[in-house]
Amino acid sequence: MAIGTKTLAPSELDTFEDQRLVEELRKAKEELFNLRFQSATGQLESHGRIRAVKRDIARLYTVIRERELGIRATPAPVETATKAKKTKAKKADAADEAVKEEAE
Repeated sequence: MAIGTKTLAPSELDTFEDQRLVEELRKAKEELFNLRFQSATGQLESHGRIRAVKRDIARLYTVIRERELGIRATPAPVETATKAKKTKAKKADAADEAVKEEAE
């Protein structure tokens, strides 16, 4: 992750699925732990990075909570080609059955 909002812009977070948000949150927490450890041992060079990672974590928590409350929309799942074909086949079968029922 780059510093601050360059990689985790709110508009970009809208496109992430829930699992990816949780994974990004885990990575950010791990990075914060490592930064705090470096700070405690005197090896940290960029203290501003801690602040940026904390903000990224807060941003991720906000998006996750907004989705739970229904404030922010969850992205639609991407369908594979096989799923789309099955869906079309099911719709065609349903249409055929409706025509048969009308004929009777």
